[in-house]
Amino acid sequence: MRGGGGAIFGVAALVTSRTPEHAIATPPRPAYRTWRTVARKAGSRRIEVATRPGVFADGDEDAAAQLLARFVTVREGDACVVLGSGNGLAAAALPAGVTLHCADRHVANVEATRRTLALHGREGATVAHAHGVASPGAPDDGDALRLADASVDAVLVRVPHEKAALLPLVLDAHRVLRDGGRCWLAGGNHEGIRPAVSLLETCFGGVATAGQGGGARVVVATKRGAALPDDPALRTPWHDRAAFREVPVHVRDEAFVAYTRPGVFSWDHLDEATALLAESLRVERGARVLDLGCGAGVLGVVASRLAGVAATCVDADAEALRCARRTLAGAAVAEARVLASDAAEAVLDEHFDVVVTNPPFHHGKATALDVPRQFIADAHAVLARGGWLQLVANRTLPYEQALRDVFGDHAVVVESPRFKVLAARKR
Repeated sequence: MRGGGGAIFGVAALVTSRTPEHAIATPPRPAYRTWRTVARKAGSRRIEVATRPGVFADGDEDAAAQLLARFVTVREGDACVVLGSGNGLAAAALPAGVTLHCADRHVANVEATRRTLALHGREGATVAHAHGVASPGAPDDGDALRLADASVDAVLVRVPHEKAALLPLVLDAHRVLRDGGRCWLAGGNHEGIRPAVSLLETCFGGVATAGQGGGARVVVATKRGAALPDDPALRTPWHDRAAFREVPVHVRDEAFVAYTRPGVFSWDHLDEATALLAESLRVERGARVLDLGCGAGVLGVVASRLAGVAATCVDADAEALRCARRTLAGAAVAEARVLASDAAEAVLDEHFDVVVTNPPFHHGKATALDVPRQFIADAHAVLARGGWLQLVANRTLPYEQALRDVFGDHAVVVESPRFKVLAARKR
């Protein structure tokens, strides 16, 4: 498809359909890559944070982070770790004299944390694009936060939405805390704070509520002794960064294994939407392919095999990148690039013949369309003239309007009872 591509879907397939009735006009949002500074509450304090669309809790008050910012108590000179740093609110609220290490698995949150800390003169803090804390000798496969055992005084954990992704964070906290160090954990009532508190209590023993409000709670536990309790609830292979779930994939009469980790999209099975797009994918030999929001890399493998050359895969999630590298390598896709990127930011100066994507559309548990709209805009930006975007989505999501706004028209490639594959060509 190089050099203008080909009419792989046929011009006749291009359609212009009505905007779904539920695609109601909403007030204009800030430009996706425009950073702004807002003040967030932490009790009687107001703390400035950096944010933009795509950052967790952009435009919202994150009650859990606000409770961490309000109730965590540490001393000057303490070494502190913030896991799931988000926009950096909880980290910025800590005293200036602490040694600060932050990590978040989403690349936009990492940049938000850096910018927030810079607003408060904390440029010396460590901010890693990672989920959890790796041991100094762990495999070097990303921007890991590496800390020695029993080396810190406090760990702050913002509860993630994926329950399986929380246990490694709690175990990391127990490992890196010194004896007598404290783990602070906060989350919303609708985010599973109750089972999270139960897990923390199993790991550390006693747990005390430090504060609550706004539908969220923050608790604290103290480490007493180096040994973990012998409890089945604390046994998980995922604490080992080298451990991956192996998900068999069978598409287009080919088989390979997708390697996944907790918190990666559809980490325990091949999701129906990705399978539908993989089966309907159209890629010519020699095409330059971008897998936008690659997850564990399934579409990257399929597209690479169709093109005969390795695809470029990008994702915002640190664990997804680790999984995609493993999946592509296991499928013998040589020389594939796997890059950290918020939407297509990392490759905006490049051109591709095909962009394939299953865009994320969740903001916590709610539906938010800022990110998929940016995926569509970025796909148009990086496509060569005549190149195709191929996208899968829930049938209820109103992506058709965004495709018309950016590409002018679109094609409905295939539909199932729950999903649709859409295509649009750059004219």
